[in-house]
Amino acid sequence: MKSVVILISGRGSNMRSIVEAGLDADIRAVISNRPDAGGLIYARDRGIATAVVDHREFPDRERFDRALAAEIDRHAPDLVVLAGFMRILTPGFVARYDGRMINIHPSLLPAFAGLDTHRRAIESGCRIAGVTVHFVTGELDGGPIIAQAAVPVLADDDETTLAARVLAQEHLLYPQVVRWFVSGRLALRDGRAVLAGERADGARALSVPVADE
Repeated sequence: MKSVVILISGRGSNMRSIVEAGLDADIRAVISNRPDAGGLIYARDRGIATAVVDHREFPDRERFDRALAAEIDRHAPDLVVLAGFMRILTPGFVARYDGRMINIHPSLLPAFAGLDTHRRAIESGCRIAGVTVHFVTGELDGGPIIAQAAVPVLADDDETTLAARVLAQEHLLYPQVVRWFVSGRLALRDGRAVLAGERADGARALSVPVADE
């Protein structure tokens, strides 16, 4: 059974969706850079080990990342999952977990990397928005795309309503991608996300159910 460490900064709703998906995985720890992150309480209540590496206690990103890596490595995970972890990571940290760290971003990358994705999508007149899960590289929100799910942008949408529709898809898509990885189907090869059993046209399941196949 492969092991997972999840990093959060806030309420951890995507972390919850992964924990509750019934994956054949050992979720060894939930780690946050904020001691007040609501997701820590949920993880503790579920009997999952938790830790805080407060970024405010470090003078620079490099020393914070070294401390964070030391805490992660205590649990020896096969996969590191960024689930609303709101810190930009240094190249050395990213390289340390090359091919075994994934992130979720609330847009159809490469569109709208960074912050304020829903506002930017609406202001740009997009008819379709969505969510992307990708491997993490040194480029912000720029790693190889694993899977995406799309939602319509409605005429009366604002940031809140669009975010809620996208979040519902996040809670379906992220557990499925973690399932692919821990089952040995997903890997990063030659800079590309490769999924065993992928359709010949390269399409991947979108908005898939979290129940085991």
